[in-house]
Amino acid sequence: MATPSSLRGPSVRTVPEGDTRERVVCPDCGFIAYENPKVVVGSVVVSGDRLLLCRRAIEPRRGYWTLPAGYLEVNESTMAGAAREAFEEACARISIDGLLAVYDIPRISQVQVIYRARLAEPGFEPGPESLEVRLFAWDEIPWDDLAFPSVHWSLQHYGDWQRTGDERTRGTPEGASPGRLQGL
Repeated sequence: MATPSSLRGPSVRTVPEGDTRERVVCPDCGFIAYENPKVVVGSVVVSGDRLLLCRRAIEPRRGYWTLPAGYLEVNESTMAGAAREAFEEACARISIDGLLAVYDIPRISQVQVIYRARLAEPGFEPGPESLEVRLFAWDEIPWDDLAFPSVHWSLQHYGDWQRTGDERTRGTPEGASPGRLQGL
């Protein structure tokens, strides 16, 4: 009988019976450690005609501007996660208005779910992951200092939605090949 000190845990890469992909499996008990993509949730938050951006206080891309967004937590809905991230990063309480976009970024194993939202009450300030939080008019957005391509996509898709009224959910832009996703 194996003792806890002799158990290796998931440590062998193999294709489990009934599967078609290589997985990390425990050779002692057969437990399969599935490696799945991370889900990022966030929102384009507006107040009137201004958009809320956060200057990152953490790596990657410390000092660059981003949307309030981050990893979805276990047992959390995507909408609740987007609202939580706005509060954590900008101390902002938001109301979600609808789904803006879903971005597939396989190079880094992420799926990003981005909502349209508005400030539900006045007031915001930097949370622990933000150096600064500001509302920007469209022509004030620091396009060259955005942290990630997906922030640019989200803002562009929000602008498209605002101009056209087309509420269809957007996706990863055409031509956004893995080699062009630097900074993610």
